[in-house]
Amino acid sequence: QVQLVESGGGLVQAGGSSRLSCAVSGSTASISAYGWYRQAPGQVREVVAVINSDGSTSYVDPVKGRFTISRDNAKNTVYLQMNSLKPEDTAVYYCNAYMSKTYYWGQGTQVTVSS
Repeated sequence: QVQLVESGGGLVQAGGSSRLSCAVSGSTASISAYGWYRQAPGQVREVVAVINSDGSTSYVDPVKGRFTISRDNAKNTVYLQMNSLKPEDTAVYYCNAYMSKTYYWGQGTQVTVSS
């Protein structure tokens, strides 16, 4: 089992920055990938960024060059640094871990970008 708890987010002005954190506990040694997803009101949940066990990363096109996913293995924490935020980045952001063909989710954290 894996438990994920997100923090960070809140209200940010357009053009500003914010960092989300995801504290991971449980059987972390077998996790093969972490991801950040987001879900805007009335929209489906979409992947934003992924970091694999080998450290490779991938991003959805709208956030490339603005968002950075990283992890600190010593702290069992995954981060999402968000820069140059836009109103369309407003959503609930979820941390995700993939292990043994199972996805584990955090409870989500709201990010609101004002124009």
